[in-house]
Amino acid sequence: MTNTEVWDRIAARIAAQAGPAGDVVGYGEGLPTERDLRLLGSLAGKRVLELGCGTGHNAVALVHQGAKAIAIEPSEQLAAHARRLAEAHDVRIEVRVGDLADLAFLRAESVDLALSTSLVSGGLASGGLVSPLGEADDLDRVLRQVHRVLKPNAAFVCTVPHPFALCLRRDAGGGAGPLPLGRQELVRSYLDEGPVAVAILDEHLTLQLRSVSAMFAAFARAGFTVDQLLELEPVSSPDPGPRVPETLLWRVRRLGL
Repeated sequence: MTNTEVWDRIAARIAAQAGPAGDVVGYGEGLPTERDLRLLGSLAGKRVLELGCGTGHNAVALVHQGAKAIAIEPSEQLAAHARRLAEAHDVRIEVRVGDLADLAFLRAESVDLALSTSLVSGGLASGGLVSPLGEADDLDRVLRQVHRVLKPNAAFVCTVPHPFALCLRRDAGGGAGPLPLGRQELVRSYLDEGPVAVAILDEHLTLQLRSVSAMFAAFARAGFTVDQLLELEPVSSPDPGPRVPETLLWRVRRLGL
């Protein structure tokens, strides 16, 4: 089963448990928001592209802050929920269904800002590990297309799974030893890039393990320069044991005059 088919299967459950839409962009369940990080700048009058809009919560927040929101979402069912959310909030969002790299409908240098974040919803078993770019098989193609549609010096703010978090697994036994939720163990090499299966709502998604250096190289190949790299720490967590960040947040800019 493809990732898109998984999202179609669980879209209704995700939409049912998602919190209300507001006017603040989120970067993932339990993570700091744009109110804390201030990476996007003023959105008034800007044309913003969101890659992987999920249920549409961030797209609604963008419009509430004065942006014109354009979203592309691989899952037809999630896109339908995003449209319904926009209608419920009486805002206009252009939602397209397609691969993240299918941006031919946008003219070159026509977008002021691009955004791609971890799915904003409650109860996801994989937390910040779930993000649209983290699922992309051909990341280079996606980044080339984003570069094409962005205006010179415009920013692309995106999250991906922290590669080290994808190398760890929590022992399901729990209760033994110093860690009440079970020991963490390294189950794969950080240097072995490739597909990793993660659980979400009794289903499994395939994510791509990419090292930090591999991500830097991918952005450089596409013509971006990195100006922010954050390892996001949850605002609060029920896990009292040692933790590693699950999410990397990048802000990169398109080079050019």
